[in-house]
Amino acid sequence: MIFITAKFRVRPEYADRWPEITREFTDATRAEPGCLWFDWSRSLDDPDEYVLVEAFRDADAGGVHVGSAHFQQACAFLPQHLVETPRIVNFEVPGTEWSELGELAVS
Repeated sequence: MIFITAKFRVRPEYADRWPEITREFTDATRAEPGCLWFDWSRSLDDPDEYVLVEAFRDADAGGVHVGSAHFQQACAFLPQHLVETPRIVNFEVPGTEWSELGELAVS
């Protein structure tokens, strides 16, 4: 799978509305057949920062995502709400599911 984590520093005046601002893009991405997950979280340390954790089945699914109309629309629309260019970590890893964190196993 293609596993991606990105950090978005949102302008303070938009931070509380970020989930609403990104809703259409989020819903469209989650509906893609190759999307495994697409989850936003708000930083506990910086209320203006959101972290996006996303995964796609494979490189082809990632390519479909980047080539989609909703991705292109997000690229045109979202930057006006940001303080800086988002930062990203992107890896191809085996599997299509989360693994268990054995060190914190719950019995």
